[in-house]
Amino acid sequence: MNISQELLRALPKGMVLLGDENTRPFECDGLSVYRQKPLAVVLPENIEQIKQVLAICKKYNTPVVTRGAGTGLAGGAMPLENSVVLGLSRLSKIISIDVANKQAVVQPGVRNLAITEAAAPHGLYYAPDPSSQIACTIGGNVAENSGGVHCLKYGLTVHNVIVIKMLTLAGEELVLHRDDDGLGLLALMHGSEGLLGVITEVTVALLEKPERAQVVMAGFDSVRACAEAVTHIIQAGIIPAGLEMMDKFAIEAAEAYAHAGYPQEAQALLLCELDGDVEIVEKEVARVLAILSDAASLTVSQSEQERLTMWQGRKSAFPAVGRLSPDYYCMDGTIPRRHLAAVLEKINSLSVHYQLRVANVFHAGDGNLHPLILV
Repeated sequence: MNISQELLRALPKGMVLLGDENTRPFECDGLSVYRQKPLAVVLPENIEQIKQVLAICKKYNTPVVTRGAGTGLAGGAMPLENSVVLGLSRLSKIISIDVANKQAVVQPGVRNLAITEAAAPHGLYYAPDPSSQIACTIGGNVAENSGGVHCLKYGLTVHNVIVIKMLTLAGEELVLHRDDDGLGLLALMHGSEGLLGVITEVTVALLEKPERAQVVMAGFDSVRACAEAVTHIIQAGIIPAGLEMMDKFAIEAAEAYAHAGYPQEAQALLLCELDGDVEIVEKEVARVLAILSDAASLTVSQSEQERLTMWQGRKSAFPAVGRLSPDYYCMDGTIPRRHLAAVLEKINSLSVHYQLRVANVFHAGDGNLHPLILV
């Protein structure tokens, strides 16, 4: 008996996928440049089934690659040759919402956005919001330590997770807590891409929905002026909930896709969100408007729907650019904010030199660049 036969015998019908046609959808994550079909794909529905899979893989010395929704852009879910992909998308229950302690306990296959949707009736939400939040899972967020447009103020996944339950390859159950003995094992799991164990349950922190949140949208006549505005906002001691920047190419693509009302004549766009108490937001919006007084255009969201629409354009930038070329290569790097303007100008000159179109859309607040090179 081989490993495929043993998996088929041990697990319910339809849970084990074999053959090129069935395993091909799992050959890569969002980084589709690299592909490798696995030996098998297993889609368990509970922890006992995960333990069975791990025991069989250990018996045959077969690598296990954990997978969430496959939206990652770093190859974290790409299979190894002759490996078993352990897909956790069926573990999708929100176990509890603890309103008093502002916590949610969820299985790893729960979608990021689903946590906020479940917490919303209680006036709570989950802060990390990757652009793929409609599809990405909390287990994958932990594995990649995902951020999002609001990471500047509210942090990455690691800053918003309280407890992780996990299984080792030997089937041993571990509980890692934020308040443990200082070894940092909870933080170590974040960004580990499933290499240290299989996440089976996550307890996340929830926040109270702010009284007010407003977006200041500023269009600039040059990328340098926009990048310098980012530095000026941070230097003024203002920490926005989100601070995102897009160049003209990205603006035009996002507007054609999402119809967010972006100024298409602008060479660069800045989205700056302020949130908190009404009085604080009013003061911070006024300060930001004064800092951005040299912008070619300024718009402040006047309703929750308008705020969400402004963000929808930014969050749709990747699929929007994807409509313009057969493929693109997404880069991801972080640089000091003071060098944003120089790096963006250099990217533009390289784009011209190599005759490859590049769209820039990124977390300006922490200098996290995402040049999209169209090919």
